[in-house]
Amino acid sequence: MYKFMTRFARLGLFAALSLGTSMLAHADIVLTFEGVGDAIAIENYYNGGAGGNLGVAFGSNALGVIDSDAGGIGNIANEPSANTVMFFLSGSNAYMNVASGFTNGFSFFYSSASAASVNVYDGLDGTGNVLATLNLANQYNLNCSGDPNGQFCNWTPVGVTFTGTAKSVGFGGTANYVAFDDVTIGNSIPGNPVMVPEPSAIAIAGFGFALACFGSKRRKA
Repeated sequence: MYKFMTRFARLGLFAALSLGTSMLAHADIVLTFEGVGDAIAIENYYNGGAGGNLGVAFGSNALGVIDSDAGGIGNIANEPSANTVMFFLSGSNAYMNVASGFTNGFSFFYSSASAASVNVYDGLDGTGNVLATLNLANQYNLNCSGDPNGQFCNWTPVGVTFTGTAKSVGFGGTANYVAFDDVTIGNSIPGNPVMVPEPSAIAIAGFGFALACFGSKRRKA
């Protein structure tokens, strides 16, 4: 297996993530993580930060990382959009909170070197009832072509519909072995809605995405 991030790049990268409320219950939103930065905590990026006031909050272990081909430390290729993705380096889940709630569906692209799962909850921080579960397979390097660099090169789209109002999502898996992109709130098809403009991404055009946490060391079985 391959890790997303080399050991030296992990130090000092954990920061708190807490995004506020917005109008997500009434609109589909795609989070591309462009503009977040390389190995940078997402924090309030989508809650009044450079990514807009979307009311989406991530847990303290959720980070952005940029493709090494775009100047980052991400061991990734063939990203669904630009050069940045989301991953986590500690714990077994990275939580995303949407305090105002969202309905209908949820989806994303993922690349993983281990089996993982994602749960949608009707409470904040992974509490309350589980509204939906998506099981993710180990597929990070299968049938890849086009982008010559980056071992996490297979990005599989997954989505689910559900009843009720969701308020959080737990992105599960082995830390540093799974990443996500084009997280789509309110739709079961990832990237289907018109992507929300991200001012910071425009300002740093040319730097690409931030999936820098994918290292190239192979884990021994």
